[in-house]
Amino acid sequence: MSRDITDYRSLFLNDTPMMDTRAPVEFNKGAFPGVVNLPLMTDLERQRVGTCYKQHGQQAAIVLGHQLVGGEVKAARLQAWTDFTRAHPDGVLYCFRGGLRSQIVQQWLFEAGIDFPRVGGGYKAMRGFLMQTVEQAVAQADFVLLGGMTGTGKTDVIVQLENSLDLEGHANHRGSSFGKRATGQPSNIDFENRLAVDLLKKQDRGIESFVLEDESRMVGRCALPLALYQGMQRFSMVWLEDSLESRVERILRDYVVELCAEFVTVYAEQGFRLFAERLLGSLDNIHKRLGGERHQRLKALMQAALEEQERSGAVDLHRGWIEGLLNEYYDPMYAFQRESKGERIEFAGEQAAVLEYLRSRRNRS
Repeated sequence: MSRDITDYRSLFLNDTPMMDTRAPVEFNKGAFPGVVNLPLMTDLERQRVGTCYKQHGQQAAIVLGHQLVGGEVKAARLQAWTDFTRAHPDGVLYCFRGGLRSQIVQQWLFEAGIDFPRVGGGYKAMRGFLMQTVEQAVAQADFVLLGGMTGTGKTDVIVQLENSLDLEGHANHRGSSFGKRATGQPSNIDFENRLAVDLLKKQDRGIESFVLEDESRMVGRCALPLALYQGMQRFSMVWLEDSLESRVERILRDYVVELCAEFVTVYAEQGFRLFAERLLGSLDNIHKRLGGERHQRLKALMQAALEEQERSGAVDLHRGWIEGLLNEYYDPMYAFQRESKGERIEFAGEQAAVLEYLRSRRNRS
């Protein structure tokens, strides 16, 4: 039978096809990019076996497991595993700790004439390796943060750099109170795993200097790895600048035109209504910080703009609440942040200059 594979680095760098034999409830809490869940047991079966183990010991639990996953049930699952191995002859399988579940799946495949490797240490060991990758990078690599007022186009810069880590992209969230997208966010573990694999692959290409957008600990409901967030409190910064007019247009593009189109693509005829609810809800979420009068005034502007957009497709009226929100809420907050982080800012400029600086900075690193 195939030996265990413990070269986790190669597994992730090569995008090795992986078959996760954990129960769906475990898989849904967090998995690795591109992995397929083909469980040995369903959630209910796993729960019953776990209860039996606690009450009667391991041997009784194993017997019950074979009773639950036998006959036609076993045949159907073995067929699914077999199909995976034939489609991905270079793949691997794993369970949570590289224990009994993956051993059983590997043994049944072997009895069916398929010699298929499994990951030693399982999911837990691979997850630990990825988190260690992030911690080591924070300790050893060079990082610089990209800051700037709301709407300056920080994401536009991030996506143009080969050595950036797109935190908002991995979190599927724009990072602000208005940052929710039409599609949901990954689980926090999925977010951390995606980020770590991205970092690992860039390091393998020889990249030793990384650019991150300056974020709070939470990107929507995804929390940054603690080691990375702590590092971000001391990393050097580059500050992106742009005119108020350009920022209003960029926010109009990202948070109105493109977000509306996204909702319509995902939800069809319900799309505009859900988009409007999301926009109004985002404003309501910062009601306390805005104050009652300001919240009501900006909400009235937003509602009028949404009504006109629904009626005619025109988005011009949205500029009213966008400019008001920037002038009265976001800009004072970011001005304070810039002042408090001023001694860490090593360069400031508009987009072209910032891109040129960050690219030259990487070459010097």
